[in-house]
Amino acid sequence: MSGPGQRVLALLRQMIAEGSLAAGERIAEIPTAERLGVSRMPVRMAFRVLEQEGLLIRHGARGYAVRQLGEEELAGAVEVRGVLEGLAARQAAERGVSAEVRAVLLECLERGDRLFEKGYLCEEDLASYHDLNLRFHQTLVEASGNPAIAAALARNDHLPFASVSALVVDREHLEREYRRFNFAHLQHHAAVDAVLAGQGARAEGIMREHANATLRYARLFGTEEGDSVGRTVIQRGSQKPG
Repeated sequence: MSGPGQRVLALLRQMIAEGSLAAGERIAEIPTAERLGVSRMPVRMAFRVLEQEGLLIRHGARGYAVRQLGEEELAGAVEVRGVLEGLAARQAAERGVSAEVRAVLLECLERGDRLFEKGYLCEEDLASYHDLNLRFHQTLVEASGNPAIAAALARNDHLPFASVSALVVDREHLEREYRRFNFAHLQHHAAVDAVLAGQGARAEGIMREHANATLRYARLFGTEEGDSVGRTVIQRGSQKPG
């Protein structure tokens, strides 16, 4: 797919993930192209890819509708991510990491420490956390030395909220979100400690729990399920919560 096509595809994925294109909403080539300010061709190609990814379903001869994704399906996608990232952590621990990888992981921890040491989060911190979190997860996967893990994660990441790059943030309750992200950062510390110590089983368990904790944070930190006030999705392009 061309550069413009990739940009349209990434944008439509993001719009589905954040709810700008709601579940069940009907979409068609011409109005979507006009909305995005592009020609019909990249939209047509993007629709076909999104249908293959399970995010769109056919509706009529030419149209599509945004697929309704159930809670169990989303939970399954996050669980798969946990299994894959757990495997990556175990293999990284067992094979050992290079000095360069070690430096990157420690840098991510140090950046997170500085971010959370003040005891609260502000709007400006959200982008910083996204970047360091993304780099941490990508580095850990690359450290496994197993490209099949990255390939499997890339396929799984197409489901909304299964990707590390999609973080749901309740901006009305940043104090609670501070506790959630700080908890995730502490899990990063534990995972790096296990990887550098060569403790494969421990590293795997931590990363599996790390992914699954994103499903349970509402219960862990008292968030009311279904409360979407002030909640948005932070997602950058097609890069890869956690």
